[in-house]
Amino acid sequence: MIKFFKTIATLEGISFLALLFIGVPLKYTMEMEQVVKIMGPIHGFLFIAYIVLAIMLNSEHKWPTKKFVIICLASVIPFGTFYIENKYFKESANS
Repeated sequence: MIKFFKTIATLEGISFLALLFIGVPLKYTMEMEQVVKIMGPIHGFLFIAYIVLAIMLNSEHKWPTKKFVIICLASVIPFGTFYIENKYFKESANS
C-alpha cells in the first residue's frame, strides 16, 4: 500500500503544481478557464485519495501524531508531497 500511496503522492503533487503554475496563470492572463475546469477536479480527486490513503496507512502503521499531521499538511504546500515521499518513504521504495 505504501507504493500506491507514493504514486498518489507524486500524482497529487504534479496536479497541484500544474494547477498553480499552469492552470491559474492561464485562467487569469489568457482567460483560458478550461484548464482549471479540467485540472481542478483531477487534483481534487487525487487530494482526497492522498488524505484517505494517509489515514489508512496511519491506522496500519500507528505513526506518531506529528508525522501524520506533517504528511497531511504537505498536501496543501507546493512541492510538499515530494518532500514527504523523500523524507518518510524513500526507504520504502520496494514496498
